[in-house]
Amino acid sequence: MKKLWFQLHWLVGITAGTVLIVIGLTGAILAFRDELLDVLNPGVTSVAVRQAPMLALPQLAEAVKRAHPGMRITSIALDAEPGTTARVSLAPAPGAKHGETIFVDPYSGAMMPPLHYDEVFEWVESLHRHLLLPRDDGRPVVGALALCLMGLALSGLYLRWPRRALDWRTWLTFDTRLKGRSFLWGLHSAAGTWALLAYLVFTVSGVYWSYDVVRDTVDGWAGVRRPPRVAAAPKPAGARRVEAHGEAADLTLAWSAFQQQAPGWRTVSLRPPERATQPLQVLWVAGDAPHIRARGRMSINQQTGVIVKNEPYVQMGVGARALTTLYPLHMGTYFGLPGRLFMFCASLALPGFAVTGWMLYLKRRRQKRAAQAERARLAGTGRIDSADPVLMAYASQTGSAERLALQSAAVLQQAGVAVHVQSLEKLTPPLLGSYRRVLFVASSFGEGEPPDTARRFSRLLHAAAEELAHLQYAVLALGDRNYLQFCGFGQTLDRRLRVLGAQPLHPIIEVDNGDAGALARWSQALRELAGIGDDAPSAELSAAAPDSGYTSCHLAWRELLNPGSAGGELYEITLTGGDGASWRPGALLDVWPGHYAPEQTARRYSLASLPQDGCIQLLVRQARNEHGMGLASGWLTAQAALGDEVRVRLVDNPSFDMHDGAQPAIYIGNGSGMAGLRSHLRARVAGGQRRNWLVFGERQREFDSICAAEIEGWRAGGHLPELDLVYSRDADGQYVQGRLRAKADQVRSWIADGAVIYVCGSLQGMAGGVDAALEEIIGGAALDELRETGRYRRDVY
Repeated sequence: MKKLWFQLHWLVGITAGTVLIVIGLTGAILAFRDELLDVLNPGVTSVAVRQAPMLALPQLAEAVKRAHPGMRITSIALDAEPGTTARVSLAPAPGAKHGETIFVDPYSGAMMPPLHYDEVFEWVESLHRHLLLPRDDGRPVVGALALCLMGLALSGLYLRWPRRALDWRTWLTFDTRLKGRSFLWGLHSAAGTWALLAYLVFTVSGVYWSYDVVRDTVDGWAGVRRPPRVAAAPKPAGARRVEAHGEAADLTLAWSAFQQQAPGWRTVSLRPPERATQPLQVLWVAGDAPHIRARGRMSINQQTGVIVKNEPYVQMGVGARALTTLYPLHMGTYFGLPGRLFMFCASLALPGFAVTGWMLYLKRRRQKRAAQAERARLAGTGRIDSADPVLMAYASQTGSAERLALQSAAVLQQAGVAVHVQSLEKLTPPLLGSYRRVLFVASSFGEGEPPDTARRFSRLLHAAAEELAHLQYAVLALGDRNYLQFCGFGQTLDRRLRVLGAQPLHPIIEVDNGDAGALARWSQALRELAGIGDDAPSAELSAAAPDSGYTSCHLAWRELLNPGSAGGELYEITLTGGDGASWRPGALLDVWPGHYAPEQTARRYSLASLPQDGCIQLLVRQARNEHGMGLASGWLTAQAALGDEVRVRLVDNPSFDMHDGAQPAIYIGNGSGMAGLRSHLRARVAGGQRRNWLVFGERQREFDSICAAEIEGWRAGGHLPELDLVYSRDADGQYVQGRLRAKADQVRSWIADGAVIYVCGSLQGMAGGVDAALEEIIGGAALDELRETGRYRRDVY
């Protein structure tokens, strides 16, 4: 459902939203129309306040008649505020389409200079209200745009609905230090929430004014009767024009009667009729009226001063009074100057929403095209349609399994076999059962666990009762023999499929750290599945040389970070070179031991630096066993000399990659796990993102306060509002999982705000303990949801 609303939101945004730019800009201009005209026409709409009393309305009318003899006055508007000129409208002269509007000095009765630029604002108003179309054609179009604006506002509200909906900060604020897409999204969504109420007001009032059927219905509910709008009938040829002189009555009696009935008025507008025998129509706003449209109505006999009809605003029905608030709410004048400024900003924001919306849309399209291009490049060939495709499913922690799956799929496609490639993250047992042949490329995580993205599928598969007797499958299991449960997830997957009745195409193939022999057996299995003869060229799934993809760096510096520690010595290793390599926070580095023995395997470390640091940094614990120091750690921390060559290879780590967003982040780790956390925190600090929480554990504060100066710098700069450093062997010793339990409410609050959790460090003890603590705090189902949505990311060893 959310995807549907997202598609509708951007579709309306890039169509109607483009036209709404015009509505917003013209609305912003009209918000301060009177003030702009006053600036452009100094001394026309207002004069300096004097000590002399202002003229009465009959005196002003007489002054106009003397200045414009033979012209009939159609309306006179007065404002009780001292210094405001009277506005008088005259009937059109013979042959003219529009009458003249003049301004009169309220103290002397002198005619003011003509008002310039008013026709410009009339054009802007026509563009705003009718898009320069004929009135009857433009009104429904603008009404439809108003409905689109409501759809954009409400769908935007739904799309950004935060998990912690009762916290006003999540609605109305965002981190201004964000950059790129995160900044655009934060600005777009937060500003949209601020302007939501204004846009709903714009929509309601716009629809009411645009559609007669809506207006008539609402008026009926409110008990308001309006005469039908009928176009004026053309006068027959030769008809005598009624002249005003000689027939217009003196306004003195009517004005006196009005003042007696409406003392303390704020504004008044009189509309003298063509004949003296007709009543004078008066609209006025009382001094204590709630808004500028809270107008009373009065009809007065011009000859006798008798009030024919009197309808004060306070005596109007509730519905009728409510309808008079539409215009003040639309313009913001209902709440005075603050309301006008708010509506002005909301109108002016419409172009901003269109621009940021377009930028977000184009960025999304570019990212989607780039992902499609990369997938097509890895897959190699186009998809082949078939009623019996092979499913190539992968479970990847660092991306190796995904790459092997795509390479394998390319081999089959080149042989004419249709292949569907799917991550276990999105696979379910019923979907699995819809295929006849499935090939799994499954890596194991830690001690034989499934990768985080495959946990949901593993759980569903073990709870499934589907009969898979029709299914033929094969498993390529990736692992590392240094772990006790070698290829544990692949073996578990193979056993469970057999229990469900699936038939293996061939025995499970286990790959130890990219073992070429095992991959050759998998390549042969693919050849058999595709029906490729033995005389055909072999499919190469990886480079044959053990150091393929490696580059040369040099050991520039190493520093012992924990002298005197009860634990193993922890060094910061700095490497230079690498020919301008680039990587993402959370990436890994394969290091080949110094003697480059082909029978040896590389050792993998978490990167503790960023490309902009200008070097590669690692945090390496000096490992020891019965044979002495560890092969790679011993060489890096003790045996290699400064300046020695180090062969390294960058490895992407998608499951521990930095999230692209402004949501909070919780970083949890211990020991050398600070490496992976440090790269993330450096990137967050560089990006100006401040909602970071570090929970880090070591043995003793006195000896194991690693990276203390850098952490304190982040804290002082406001980038670590939450910091928990725990030391298990101090007097008040505690582990990170214990600190999480102690701050359970705060953990739940951060997760409700959308926080992404990163865990880096030892699998035994710390990572398992953090898993258990989080399950206690938020529940197993919620923790699984975090894994499945990519909000629980781990790099543990």
